[in-house]
Amino acid sequence: MKKTYKMNKIWLFVITLLVNTAAFSQQKDEARILLDAVSTTMKSYNNMALDFSTSLTNEEAGIYEGDELPTEGSITLQGEKYNLNYLGNTFMFDGLKLYVINHDEKEIMINDQDLDEDDGVIYPSKLLTFYKEGYKYKMGIIKNIKGRKIQFVDLTPINTDSEIVKVNLGIDLKTNHIYKLIQFGDNGTKTILTINQFKSNQNISNELFQFDQNSYEKLGYLIDSVSYTHLTLPTIYSV
Repeated sequence: MKKTYKMNKIWLFVITLLVNTAAFSQQKDEARILLDAVSTTMKSYNNMALDFSTSLTNEEAGIYEGDELPTEGSITLQGEKYNLNYLGNTFMFDGLKLYVINHDEKEIMINDQDLDEDDGVIYPSKLLTFYKEGYKYKMGIIKNIKGRKIQFVDLTPINTDSEIVKVNLGIDLKTNHIYKLIQFGDNGTKTILTINQFKSNQNISNELFQFDQNSYEKLGYLIDSVSYTHLTLPTIYSV
């Protein structure tokens, strides 16, 4: 009798393990299908223009949600090129070089590569592609936000030394557009990026991604060419 009871417990454990494994595998497959659909949708556009806002909380540091108004920004993307306006700076990448224009200080740094993705920050310019490598993922919760059905995908960095603990990526199921990104840092900081407006296939000029050095020199900007391994956005967006 005891032997039969023990065998039953073993089989129950095995069945539970198999069910949980199958459920996790199904969640992973569903998440991959959804992320692939997002990627396909984004690639179908000639260009994208996004208005976004960012905010952060860190209760250990005494920073709570609602303490300050969200920080607004905007970005236009076309292929690898982008023009990002954020915190008084313009980040312009023409596909080869990155121009960081500080309008307050009238200084410009020219870097021979794009922003680095490996420094613990998900930059707005990488928002639509960051999840493709370096993350494990599964389906998260569904929320109804302002009448929109938002499916969250839970992403965990494969690199255990990452400064990012996890990311919740909210996707509008009607449009397959990314709506919200919630990033949790290992120092207790939670950063939230919300896309407030999304436009695609806009009539934009190529000059938006072209750096006119003469024009800035005439305005008295100091221009410095650098060769950093990475550049960092202001600390309000880092973890």
